[in-house]
This record gives sequence, C-alpha cells and structure tokens, in this order.
Amino acid sequence: MSEAAPPEHYETFVRLFVSHEGRLRGFVRSLLNNWDSVDEVMQETSLVAWRKFAQFDPDTNFMAWAAAIARFESLKHLRRQSRDKLVFNDDILDLLAEESLEDTEHLEHQRAALSTCLAKLDTRQKDLLQLAYQPGVKFHEVAAQAGKSTQAFYKTIQRLRASLLNCAERQLKQSGASA
Repeated sequence: MSEAAPPEHYETFVRLFVSHEGRLRGFVRSLLNNWDSVDEVMQETSLVAWRKFAQFDPDTNFMAWAAAIARFESLKHLRRQSRDKLVFNDDILDLLAEESLEDTEHLEHQRAALSTCLAKLDTRQKDLLQLAYQPGVKFHEVAAQAGKSTQAFYKTIQRLRASLLNCAERQLKQSGASA
C-alpha cells in the first residue's frame, strides 16, 4: 500500500474531490445497481484517492484520475457481490465506465457552454429567468411579479431559452464538443 499524501495536501485534495464528487457519483451510479453500493464505493474511492494522492500529477485531469479509481473500486465491489443475481462481467463494466465518463464529460462541456451564455445575458434577462425557475412558484404569479401577462412572460422566457440554446450550441461547436 502506498503512503498517503502529506497533510499539507489535504486541503487541495478535499477541494478537488468535492468539486468533482457529483460527477464522480454519477459515474459510479452508472456502474452499480443500487444507492447503498454507490455510497459504499464512493467512500472507498475517496479513501483510496487520498492514499494515492501523492501520486496524482496536478497537470492532469483529476476527474479522469478519480474515475479510474472509482471504476476499479466498483469492479472490486461487484466481485464481492458476485453471489447476487445480477453482476456485470469486466468487459461490460469497462464499456459502461467508458461511456459514462464520456457522458459526464459531455455534460460538463454543456454546463460550461450554458454558463458562458448565461453570463452574456443582461441583468434584467437573468432576473426574469431566476423568477421563472424559482422552485414552488406558479408561472402566473411570477408573470405578475415581473409586471407582464402570463402569455407575454411565457413568450419572453421562451425567447430567452431559445437564445441560450443557440448560444450554447455555438459555444459547443466552437470548442469542438457536440451539442
């Protein structure tokens, strides 16, 4: 077993792991068949990643590095669970892992493109979108709050969404990622 990273690297590790945890959890979830297994593998992944963090090259992709550990931990978990009725063989798990990682990377590109496009909106447009997507509020209430009829507010939001979609597609095309 390799030595854990020095304590002074703990903050860097935690920052990186936490910033990628959602994507990593989604990746693990795509490989396993229940949430308890996902939690168990995520815990093991974080421990192994910390133990091996001294080997991590900061000039490389942390998500890819952590996903490789998560894939291995998922495989170990599935082998331990081989007594259960549904267990994937290694080839299928490799294929699922590869596709899931590509999907999470694609979603990250989409999220980045959308963030760029949202940043280009003026304050009024951002405020309207925030009003429209507040959890638990009714659309006609939000329209009234914005000083518009429900139909006019809906059209405005529809135009903003179309504009964001077009912008995000252009961003993805420019970056070489597909929509």
